[in-house]
Amino acid sequence: MLDINRRHFLKVVASAGAAVTVSTALGGCSSLVRADNADAVDFTHGVASGDPTTNALMLWTRAVPKNNAKPVITLGWEVARDPSFSDIIRSGTVKTSARRDYTVKVDVQQLPAGMSLYYRFVGHDQYSPIGEGATLPQQGIDAIRLGVFSCSNYPAGFFNPYHHASQDDTIDFVLHLGDYIYEYGAGGYGYDDAERIGRTFPDNNNKEIVSLDDYRRRYALYRTDEGLKALHATKSFIVVWDDHEIANDTYKDGAQNHQPDTEGDFYQRRAAAIQAYYEWMPIRPPQGDASLQIYRSFELGDLANLIMLDTRIIGRDKQLAYADFTDVSTGKFDSQGFQAAMQSDRSILGKKQLQWLVNQLAQSNAHWQILGQQLLMARMNFPAAIIGSKDRSTIANKLLNAAQLKQARANGQPLTEQQQRYIDTVTPYNLDAWDGYAMEREVLFQQVKQMGKKIVVLAGDTHNAWHNHLTTHTGQQVGVEFGTSSVSSPGMETYLGLDDATAKKLAQALPTVIKDLQYTNLHERGYMVTQISKDAIDNEWRFVDTIKSKDYQLSGTHRAQFRG
Repeated sequence: MLDINRRHFLKVVASAGAAVTVSTALGGCSSLVRADNADAVDFTHGVASGDPTTNALMLWTRAVPKNNAKPVITLGWEVARDPSFSDIIRSGTVKTSARRDYTVKVDVQQLPAGMSLYYRFVGHDQYSPIGEGATLPQQGIDAIRLGVFSCSNYPAGFFNPYHHASQDDTIDFVLHLGDYIYEYGAGGYGYDDAERIGRTFPDNNNKEIVSLDDYRRRYALYRTDEGLKALHATKSFIVVWDDHEIANDTYKDGAQNHQPDTEGDFYQRRAAAIQAYYEWMPIRPPQGDASLQIYRSFELGDLANLIMLDTRIIGRDKQLAYADFTDVSTGKFDSQGFQAAMQSDRSILGKKQLQWLVNQLAQSNAHWQILGQQLLMARMNFPAAIIGSKDRSTIANKLLNAAQLKQARANGQPLTEQQQRYIDTVTPYNLDAWDGYAMEREVLFQQVKQMGKKIVVLAGDTHNAWHNHLTTHTGQQVGVEFGTSSVSSPGMETYLGLDDATAKKLAQALPTVIKDLQYTNLHERGYMVTQISKDAIDNEWRFVDTIKSKDYQLSGTHRAQFRG
C-alpha cells in the first residue's frame, strides 16, 4: 500500500493549477457579510461538502433562524486555503427558508483542481463549524484513497466507522453507497438495543416515515451522530441512494415496505423522500431537485472514471421472489416458470441508464473503470435445497455441510448421486441483488469484455464484507467486486442467528461453496478504504469492535489487491 498524505498531495497538485478567482475582495479574517446584513441563526447540524469536480464543490449546512417568524434568511459563506481563514479565495451570500427545511447548499465554482480547502458559513454574529473538503485532481497524482460506506441504522448503534474514518488523514474522499437512513419506526429493524444504548427515536419521528416532514426529521436525527458529523466536516462525499432512503426493497413502481391502503400514494412518498434527500445531502442533482436521475460520473485525475449508478429507483423492475413460484397448497416449486422469468429482459438499471453506462465505459480513457453502486453484482449461488429452508437456524449448518462436500470432491473423495445433486443444483441467494437480473448483468459483462476493459465494482447494501470475482456465464473474468460491511445495520449473523465463532467459521467456508467468492466477513461492522493507483487497486476492509458504545477500537482488517 502506498502511504500518501492527503493534504500534501492535494496541495502539490494545486500548485500546478489555474489561477484562483476571488469573488469578493477581503482581507484577513473579515467576513463577506456585515453583521447587520446577515441573519441570526443556529447552525444545528454541522457542515458538509460533496460532489467535487476539478473546479467546483457543493457546500452544505443547516441554519435555523433565531427569529422563527422570519420566512427567508440570508447567510454568508467563505472558502479559504487555511483553517484560520486568513487566505479567503471564494465567498458569497446565500438564502434559505422553511421551504427547504433551512438547509443551505452552495455550488462553489472556479476553484483550482486538486485543492484542499476550508469553508464555513456566516450568520449575524455566528460562524458555523469549519469544514474541510477538496476538489478532484486533474493529473499528476500517484494514488487516490476512497473511504467507502453503506447502511447506517441509527437505533442499531453508534456510527463508529464514520468516526474512525474521520480521523484518517490519508482518505481523500468518501463514497457513500446508500441506506444513509432507514425508514422504519420504533420497535422495527435494528431497534433491539436502542433503549439500552440511548438511540431511540423522538416522539415526533418514531413511526415509519412517509411524509416530507418525517424524512426531514429522520435526516436531522442522523446528523446529530458525532461520528457522522465529524466525517462530513473532514471529507467531501460522493453519494447515491439505496432503498431505505425511501422504503425497503424499492423498485420503480413501488416497494416491499409500502402499503398504498394505509400509507398513501407511492409516488408521493417517493417524491417526499427524494426532496428531503436533495435538501440534506451535499449533492448536485444532475437534472435538478425534482428529478429521479442521480447516476453520474467523476473523473479521478487520469487514474479512474468513477461511475455512480442507480440500481434501485429509476429503472428497476419489481424483484422476483421464490414464494411467487411456490404453490401454497402443495409446496411445489415452478422451476420452469422461475427460469423463464430469470431469462427475461427484466432490468435493474433501465434501458436509458444502461446505454449511458456503456457509453461511459466506451468513451473513458482512464486507467480504471470504477462502478459505485448499491448491490452485489457477482454470482452468489447457494445450493437450492438451502434456499428453500424455512428454518433460518439450520442454514449455517447446511452451508457448512455443503462446503465439506465440495472440499471432499475436490480432494478426490467419491460422493453419492444425491450429494452431487445437493451441491450442484444451485440458485441465487438474493434476488434483490444483480443475481435477480442476470440477463442484464450478462449484457453488461459482454460489453465490458468486447471493449477489452475490466471493471472494479464497489458495492454496499448487504451489511457484510465481500470480495468477489466478476465473471461471464462462461467463467471469463471481467473484473472484481469489493463489498463493504455496514456502518451499523445488522448483518448475516443476525439474520441467521449466529454467534461470532460460528459466523467466522461460516465465512471461512463460504468461498468453497460460492465459486466467485474470495473473502467475506459476516458479523463485524465497518467500512472500506479503496486505494486507486496505476499499478493496482488495493482494498482494505476495516472493522470496529463495537457499535453499542462510543468507546471502540479497530478490531481487525483484511486486504486484497486487483491488478486488472
